[in-house]
Amino acid sequence: MQLRFRRLRIAIWALPRVYYGTLHGGYGAGVNALTDIRCTAAWFSPSNGVGRRQELANYQLQRYSTVPETKREVLSVIDILPFIRSSLHKPRGPFHCWLNTITGNKNLFKEDGIFLFLIDEHLEHSLKATQNSVKMFEYAKSLQQRYPSLQVMALQYGKSIRLNDIPTNLLQRVIKEYFVFPILLSRKVIEVADVPCFIISKGFQNPIVCSGVDVDLKVLDNAIYHLNAETRKQSNVDDFNYSPWAKPIDAVKEPDICSASRNLLFPFPGCISVDESGNRLFLSDVNHHRVIMFNNNGKMLDAIGSSPGYEDGEFEIAKLMRPAASFYDASDDCLYFVDSENHAIRRADMETRVVDTVFPRVDGSTKYKSLWAWIVDKLWRKRRPKMKSEEFNSASFLFPWHLLKSSNDDLLVLNQSLGTLWIVDLESGQIKEVVKESSKILEICGQMILEKLAPLSHLPSDWLDRHSSHCYSFEGLPYAGLMSSVATCQDHDLFCNTVGQTVVKFDRRTASASTLKFSNFGILGLPYWLGSSSPEHLYAANNPSGTDIDHSEGFRLLPGRVDIELNVEIPRDTDLVEPPQEGSIWRFARGSAMEVSGLDNNASPVEKIGLAQQWYDELDNLTFAIPDEESRTEDKNEIPIEETPDGRVRIGCTIDTSPGTSEAVIYAALYLRLKKNSNKIDTQCEKASRIADVIDPKRKFDRDVLIKTLMMPGRDLGELVFVRPIHVRLQFNVRDRPKADKSRRELLTDSSVKVDVSL
Repeated sequence: MQLRFRRLRIAIWALPRVYYGTLHGGYGAGVNALTDIRCTAAWFSPSNGVGRRQELANYQLQRYSTVPETKREVLSVIDILPFIRSSLHKPRGPFHCWLNTITGNKNLFKEDGIFLFLIDEHLEHSLKATQNSVKMFEYAKSLQQRYPSLQVMALQYGKSIRLNDIPTNLLQRVIKEYFVFPILLSRKVIEVADVPCFIISKGFQNPIVCSGVDVDLKVLDNAIYHLNAETRKQSNVDDFNYSPWAKPIDAVKEPDICSASRNLLFPFPGCISVDESGNRLFLSDVNHHRVIMFNNNGKMLDAIGSSPGYEDGEFEIAKLMRPAASFYDASDDCLYFVDSENHAIRRADMETRVVDTVFPRVDGSTKYKSLWAWIVDKLWRKRRPKMKSEEFNSASFLFPWHLLKSSNDDLLVLNQSLGTLWIVDLESGQIKEVVKESSKILEICGQMILEKLAPLSHLPSDWLDRHSSHCYSFEGLPYAGLMSSVATCQDHDLFCNTVGQTVVKFDRRTASASTLKFSNFGILGLPYWLGSSSPEHLYAANNPSGTDIDHSEGFRLLPGRVDIELNVEIPRDTDLVEPPQEGSIWRFARGSAMEVSGLDNNASPVEKIGLAQQWYDELDNLTFAIPDEESRTEDKNEIPIEETPDGRVRIGCTIDTSPGTSEAVIYAALYLRLKKNSNKIDTQCEKASRIADVIDPKRKFDRDVLIKTLMMPGRDLGELVFVRPIHVRLQFNVRDRPKADKSRRELLTDSSVKVDVSL
């Protein structure tokens, strides 16, 4: 028996030496045993008895997994699709991790649909590979816009990818280039002739492989078009889910990974230009789809654009999609800018405050408009451009980013990777020439690029590397990709810090740098993703914006006037940057009530407050009573909004109620900053965690990714301004009006309601 026991003990001791690859932990991503295991060559030596046993004990306690490494086979093109299909509905596995997907959604893909896979190797330090990837990602985004039913996804593979730690530069790329499709990260090795490459497949059958960065966009378009046509024919569907690439975007998709970071003041301040004579600067708040006008002291003066989409009209209703570079033309007092995701050049008239499209030209083939279209144009002065669809190929006007004006009034437009130059005739609105040769691009606009880059000579190169991401060089011009991110105003140079999400101001006289302090946030209005100013949206659904309700409460009242006082307690770890202004607060009443905030206090109560009557009243106001700027300011001052000494914000609202049920909806945006802790110095991780708790209190998004995004280098989290949205709904059950004793006159009652909201 002793002999058997001794043999068994020797066998157990020897087992890890012979087959140590079977030792692994539980579920989840494994660890690379060839690089992470804490064993040396002496561990395998039989002469080292005690040390060997100690090392073995440590090895078993660590429970390192060698499963991913032992199965890390090379995937061929044939093996890629089965691997992707096996991971479609699994957010994370031992070999993969999905990024930029909707949290909690288990059915993201229809496996019988048409797929476009972009296969790319993740290389952190290869600039050329990054520029090639940008072009291929642009192709994928444009095809996704053209075919809304197309299921697009990217596969990033490479040894440097760590599934439990998303690379920072990949997060920066998602934010900067605005990827709205899922990204599959894998540490498997993929054997493809040329990368990046595309794989087109219907239901994971009969894949079409288009390899190399020189693939023609028209070839991809034709392949997808014919697959769509076959699908339509087989299903006997008359209409076909197809959209010309130049068609205005109706259903706007946004990256899931950026959703929580939208509550930052500037998710991506991409480009800046100057009107020195008027002391005005124009900042493209790219991922908020607007252009902000401010002065040299940081006071915001106006905002161009209201929400993502494509629509001309006044600044408050115009829709843009990631506006980028701009330049101010003093001769006609207009700001020209490229609307990147809409593939267009837009113009903002500073005097009339109207946005229109310069390129492509609006289709004016219809000479006569309908009566209703004429009324809409007269009342709201807005229009949705109708573009002519043109041939879809590599020379198409896709994702413009940089904008220059030549001496002969031509517009010189470059894409983000500086690989394509479009020369646009400003007068006719037509493309005169498309240039793709780097040497010729440099010959045409090299001098203008040097002039745009001149302010960067005052900045240290190491500082630029820390505060900018993917700054492309061009034919020997370092940082050429930053030419639209820098401008000069008087004695200062201003630089868009896209990593720190701030605007940096350099004083050339003192050689000092500081972050520009912005003010007058109310001019920005309510963020577009919180609510809508259209009454029909509220009547269509209880919560149209998809935001969480911070406070809901019910009251039983008599009919009449109701004064609502909302006391909002801001989060304890934050300070209010400035008291909220009327522009960042939106009130609305529905049902048997009408919101009358800002009206004359002596106004007689309205007898009919039904929905139809309200819309008729609003139409009359739009038609016959267009207030000027002074009257709007006076109305705003009548509504009480103030900050109290106890750290609360008081918001007033007044409604008129009639018998029945009604609801008052209040949206607001508070601009906050972290409170400075005098007792201790918080680390960057602690600050990021506190900000994440405020901007995403329900933890609807991947918290680790959000914290990592906030902790990007070059960002001062103590000075970061962010938005805390407020959503309050108050329900009122109003009884019938009481009548006087000796008359048939109905009595109205004035009521007041105080509501405390804790965030």
